[in-house]
Amino acid sequence: MSSRTLLCLALGLVSVPVVADTVWLKNGDRLTGTIKLFDGGKLLLQTDYGGAIAVKLDKIATLQSDQQLLIKQDDLVGEVAKSLQPAESGKVTLLNGDAPKTVELASIEQILRPKPVVQDLVWSGNVDVSLDYEEAENTTEDYDLDFKTKARHGQWRHIAEGGYNREFKDDTKVTDNWDAEYSLDRFLDEHWFWQGRLEYKRDRVEDVARQRTVGTGPGYQFWDNELGAFSLGSLLNRTDYEYRNGEKENFYSLGMKWDYNRYLIGKSVELFTNGEVGKPLDSVADYSLDAEAGLRYKVTEWASLNLKAEKEMVSGGSDGELDETRYSIGFGVGW
Repeated sequence: MSSRTLLCLALGLVSVPVVADTVWLKNGDRLTGTIKLFDGGKLLLQTDYGGAIAVKLDKIATLQSDQQLLIKQDDLVGEVAKSLQPAESGKVTLLNGDAPKTVELASIEQILRPKPVVQDLVWSGNVDVSLDYEEAENTTEDYDLDFKTKARHGQWRHIAEGGYNREFKDDTKVTDNWDAEYSLDRFLDEHWFWQGRLEYKRDRVEDVARQRTVGTGPGYQFWDNELGAFSLGSLLNRTDYEYRNGEKENFYSLGMKWDYNRYLIGKSVELFTNGEVGKPLDSVADYSLDAEAGLRYKVTEWASLNLKAEKEMVSGGSDGELDETRYSIGFGVGW
């Protein structure tokens, strides 16, 4: 039976020019398109006739692709194959320049397009918008806009992010602020990088009217691929405050930043969290925390719905304790 299967596949490959990746199903059907991802027991195939199609692993007989793909058979070890060639049902052959290697499809946990640190240009980002209107004892209107974008060229990575928040209660403005941040990372090897960071915040309501932060320090990129990324960074920061009454102060602090995102269920759901925890060196405050976490559900290739929680805390500050939590539901676009 296996010889017949191989003969049929060989004849099919000879008679039909290969112009796309091919997935053969156990029921005899054949799908063509571009393999985007395999994770969670499903293969995501991008087609020009049906969009993104998710195929269960137990329905697949074998695969063919001329793409360079990363094949992971466990969480730690992966092998980059220059191409995939069909084999008998339930298996696939990896071609990587050495002797061909045939593996069980059931042994594969992930198939990803490799994303090396050194490449010409990779650009991604998203913009999230949320509007909230509540009419009760107090009428509340809340507008929130956030953006984040990353661009990598060679061993350099640029990260820009920011946000704007405005809130009214009974036609009285109680929140009106915006912030912007730019980070520049220089990768020293595949994982380690050195970061420089500049952040500016402007508030038209609170006592602290302006805040500027400059920081630098090492970081470590655990992974960065089609399924997401995770990095940690440690920074030595100098922060300058300018109060509404004209007074100024500055202090130094140590900070730890994290940035994590992970795609689930065939890249239709994204789990994300990022933020920074800091400790002032001159004991102005015990610690500070500025973080967010949430979920994005992709409605289309570029549009998504998002659910997000944001937390800001300052413990033992000279102006008293701060503990604020905000929840929002909104709409976003990504690229």
